[in-house]
Amino acid sequence: MAATSTPPTGAPPTDGPHERMEVMGLDDYLAAMTKMVFQSGMGAAVVKAKWNGITEAFASFDCDAVAALSPDDIDRLCRDSRIIRNRRKIEATVHNAEKLLELEAGGGFEAWLSGHPSPAERDTALRREFKFLGPAGIQAFLWMVGAEDGSSAA
Repeated sequence: MAATSTPPTGAPPTDGPHERMEVMGLDDYLAAMTKMVFQSGMGAAVVKAKWNGITEAFASFDCDAVAALSPDDIDRLCRDSRIIRNRRKIEATVHNAEKLLELEAGGGFEAWLSGHPSPAERDTALRREFKFLGPAGIQAFLWMVGAEDGSSAA
């Protein structure tokens, strides 16, 4: 993933810098989404400090591997000191991987993301379909993947 560290003017307000990503596939979307899930209610510095552990724990955000995590795997992750041990956020990450795969199989996630009549309807759909993404998290996710104007990043 190629990234730049400083958001340009007009980037969504956040409590820390996010890197814009060159999206190469679903795993990159899951990585960006997971960063927003784990940052919800926390400072960016906390997530940044744990990010390598989160990346390892979630198999580098391989959607198939994350979606296949069992309840026992989730219990194990809740005890893993490398990550932020919040069961709801861990379960949300698994759900979000499942949803990305479902949308990909149903015509493609990028087509789904860019196929809404308006940015407001897209944002509402993201909140409805994915767990632990609020308005600020959605704005930051869309900026990170280059879809803040409603167009696909790839």
